[in-house]
Amino acid sequence: MERHALLTDDLIKLSSCSEHVKCLIIGSGPAGYTAAIYAARADLNPVLYTGILAGGQLTQTTEVENYPGYPDGIQGPEMMENFRKQAERLGTDIRLGYITSVDFSGMPHVVVVDEAKTITADTVIISTGASAKWLGLESEQKYNGFGVSACAVCDGFFFRGQDLAIVGAGDTAAEEAIYLAKLARKVYMLVRRDEFRASKAMVQRVLNTPNIEILYNTETKEITGDGLNVTGVKVQNNKVQEETILDVTGFFVAIGHQPNTHIFKGWLDMDETGYIKTKPGTTYTNIRGVFCCGDAQDHVYRQAVTAAGTGCMAAIDAERYLAGRAADLILEEEAT
Repeated sequence: MERHALLTDDLIKLSSCSEHVKCLIIGSGPAGYTAAIYAARADLNPVLYTGILAGGQLTQTTEVENYPGYPDGIQGPEMMENFRKQAERLGTDIRLGYITSVDFSGMPHVVVVDEAKTITADTVIISTGASAKWLGLESEQKYNGFGVSACAVCDGFFFRGQDLAIVGAGDTAAEEAIYLAKLARKVYMLVRRDEFRASKAMVQRVLNTPNIEILYNTETKEITGDGLNVTGVKVQNNKVQEETILDVTGFFVAIGHQPNTHIFKGWLDMDETGYIKTKPGTTYTNIRGVFCCGDAQDHVYRQAVTAAGTGCMAAIDAERYLAGRAADLILEEEAT
């Protein structure tokens, strides 16, 4: 495996501003904060760096109604603030900062924060999440959370009985279109080419869903709205170069996600997309003492509740790993 080790000169230069921690958590979404809560209760004295977007993707959503414990729903930013406060109350040292490089070649592990400070850690929990891929339209971001979404399972509930559009041609797009069709009156599926990229089985399911209308060779030009919510989407048929506006109140983007894991390339085993591989049933990576939870390793479910669950697992795995190391050291001392 290719190693991107930190240069010795860099370590010497940064050594004056280094510190050592027992448990370092990288990322601050549901997975990271839950890992912090459990690690703090296990007396691991966790230090958590929030990353660029403190609170993760949920801080960019509005209503959350599918997380247990909130019978009336809750705003995404408020929910993440509750997570943060709980982690902090239990003793987590939460810091604003971005991890710019890592060195997992030995023990303890070494990370650099904001290219200015080194931290060594006995255990590292990675919870950097994943980011949805967007079309890149200005109107798409303007109405993000107000009719535009990248998660049908998260937000489809709010559009029951309405007309919707979804862009994408892969298995995920097909699956989400079918999910939305159960809730919506009609779903327009916008496919840029003249065929799907999805498997034949998924395509057949889409074709057999009566309230899904597939628009092939169709490109999204703009999401229209009244300044508050989505009211339509302007599309172009690339075969006849004709533009039309679809009257929809919701627009879903299903063109994939990108895990935020680039700084760990060369160190951790990943799939072809960049999701970190963990040992089945655990959060262990291929590097001892390094664990991964949340959407950085989950390309299937990508829900807040599943992320929180793996955050819990990561903290427990880290605690047991440290306990095992301590026991090994005692045995080594006794042997000598």
